[in-house]
Amino acid sequence: MNAGVLVAVLTYNEGEKLKRLVGRFPRPADYQVVFVDDGSTDDTLRFLQDTGLKVIHHGENLGVGAGIRSAVEYGRTNGFDVIVIMAANGKMLPEEIPRLLEPILDGRADYVQGSRNLKGGQSPNLPLFRKVAIRLFTMIVNAVLGFRGTDVTCGFRAYRLSLLEDPDIDISQDWLGRYEMEYYLHYKAIKKGYRVVEVPVSMVYPRGDRDYSKIKPFAGWWSMVRPWIFLVLGLKK
Repeated sequence: MNAGVLVAVLTYNEGEKLKRLVGRFPRPADYQVVFVDDGSTDDTLRFLQDTGLKVIHHGENLGVGAGIRSAVEYGRTNGFDVIVIMAANGKMLPEEIPRLLEPILDGRADYVQGSRNLKGGQSPNLPLFRKVAIRLFTMIVNAVLGFRGTDVTCGFRAYRLSLLEDPDIDISQDWLGRYEMEYYLHYKAIKKGYRVVEVPVSMVYPRGDRDYSKIKPFAGWWSMVRPWIFLVLGLKK
């Protein structure tokens, strides 16, 4: 096991998807895995505890940003150097974790963004509307940042934890509770001049399953858009 690498899996009411995902992790692995249960109301907590896996439990649903914050705090407290963030919904594949780690462990990156749109990446069964929206949103973000990214919405990412010691990067802010956190870190890493690399990954959507995302219309998209407004206009740190 690489004692310096923590893989944080964010989960909320994923049921059988979570159970299938757990079976895909290699044992032993070259990293430690921690599951952040964000107030699930199904049997998630009991399943993870019965399986003997490390769990951080939120008593209520606080959001993706809060989950990332809890995972980062755990990583810092326990001396990890690198953290990988992934969802427990089965779209992201544990066997691709080494792709995210390689640029950091080789000393080429501080932040690695997964991309389904790079050569070698894929997103089978991705709904057409979502595909168009992802590409459009990425184009807008690239224009704001002056960065030629290909998939800003992919939540499969890795960070060097020392990046989060930068005094200009404050993940404790209350407004970063949900999807804001991911885009806040993306903005800060690029604007602060950290080394950012994209790598190809898979985002596997369930065939014929309309329940492919927990992003709520309007509220969910607003939480993805507002970091760019707040940060570009200097309304938030």
